[in-house]
Amino acid sequence: MIASAQVETTLLVLKLAFLVLLYVFIWRIVRSAARDLRLPQESMILSPQQASAYLPQPTARELARIVVATSPAITPGTTFAIGTTSVFVGRSANNDIVIASDEYASGRHARFEPRRDGVYAEDLGSTNGTFVNGTQITRAHRLVPGDVVRTGETDLRFEA
Repeated sequence: MIASAQVETTLLVLKLAFLVLLYVFIWRIVRSAARDLRLPQESMILSPQQASAYLPQPTARELARIVVATSPAITPGTTFAIGTTSVFVGRSANNDIVIASDEYASGRHARFEPRRDGVYAEDLGSTNGTFVNGTQITRAHRLVPGDVVRTGETDLRFEA
């Protein structure tokens, strides 16, 4: 009977030691979480300016080119490079491709816009419209090599 009492006492001490260790463990977790909450947190949402610092910057390179097929304003065979920015076509001097003596072209007639999946031609509300391979476009149209874009009386051939 004394041996039985000693076993029960030993088990009771072990249970109490286990409970003390369990409470110490939980107390340490709560203390660590409370300390983390008091520290200033970094935001995981970056502004476009911050994100651009981490993204590789595009290099100026030629993605495709536009070759003048026929034009009353530009010598046929003249080539214009399409890089990472849009290329504007029209009669105004502030365009990238200026077709000043083309009477059927608007001041800012069309745009060639490079995107991730290719280069698109888009009419910019011109009076006489923009045509790709003889079909008038009403929204951005993805170009494939060999497409001919007509702005006014000027035909521009797309080459990749």
